[in-house]
Amino acid sequence: MGQELGAGTIKPIYSNANMECRKTATRTGEKNEPSKTKEDERSEPKSKDGREGKSSQYMMKTNRLVLLRHGESEFNLENKFCGWHDAPLTENGEREACMVATPALLESQLDFDVVYTSVLDRSKKTADLILSNMDRAHVPVKADWRLCERHYGNLTGFGKREIANIYGEDQVQAWRRGYDDVPPAINLENRYYYTIRNNHIFDDVPAGQFPLTESLGMCVDRVEPVWQEIKQEVLNGTRVLICVHGTVTRALVKHIEGISKEAIQKVNIPNCIPRVYEFNMKTGELLGGAVNLGDPEYIKKKTAQVAAIGD
Repeated sequence: MGQELGAGTIKPIYSNANMECRKTATRTGEKNEPSKTKEDERSEPKSKDGREGKSSQYMMKTNRLVLLRHGESEFNLENKFCGWHDAPLTENGEREACMVATPALLESQLDFDVVYTSVLDRSKKTADLILSNMDRAHVPVKADWRLCERHYGNLTGFGKREIANIYGEDQVQAWRRGYDDVPPAINLENRYYYTIRNNHIFDDVPAGQFPLTESLGMCVDRVEPVWQEIKQEVLNGTRVLICVHGTVTRALVKHIEGISKEAIQKVNIPNCIPRVYEFNMKTGELLGGAVNLGDPEYIKKKTAQVAAIGD
């Protein structure tokens, strides 16, 4: 699901040792000139006399959207179900934002007017690192609770292998990848119950909408209203980066690509690989498929790691 823009088009981005990772958004100097949007390119003359080309495609105004899963979190590293627990990035997760996502975006000359994140730290921190290292620390970031990771219920805090040893791999994969499979609701005995419920970052969650567990399908439904708001911004010409979570990215992929419940269960999203879409701004039509920016072998390796239950 998605085409890789390989090393022949973009430099390998997973081991850029020469790039310094700027970990705080401290830039206060003059802003760089933004790269041209697709709309700008379409509006430029196509011949020396200023006339447009014969093909009607030159009249089409398009805009791009970039989806991105945050960098590696502490629970990713420990192979635990995380959900609404506010796990921070690891040092490797910070490096992924700086050395994987940022070079890919810069090489592709992508620029942004706004970034959407969840209210969870791993989402916001990844966005901050990317913007800082792109010299775009001035770009506004909108944090929305509706873009929080799927709530994994009472699986939260437990290792995936640990749960698989108790319930079996088929059941764990059903909870992880099944569309309508709902994990057991988080209860008072779960060590993260009060940590999550009392976290002030969730103060904007309306009464009655705070989940105790969610299936993939429930996450898809939760994300739909905010996706419609973001899509309208994209069609109005706003250049948007959405920096969120694995299951939320999958939910957005389902909305954007219109794929089936069965197909989305097979989609796996690695950390910090930009996924680019292009839209016809007049009709809202998706043009072509997703393009994943980065080295194809690196993306393949990381995608397989996400798909597996792990040790």
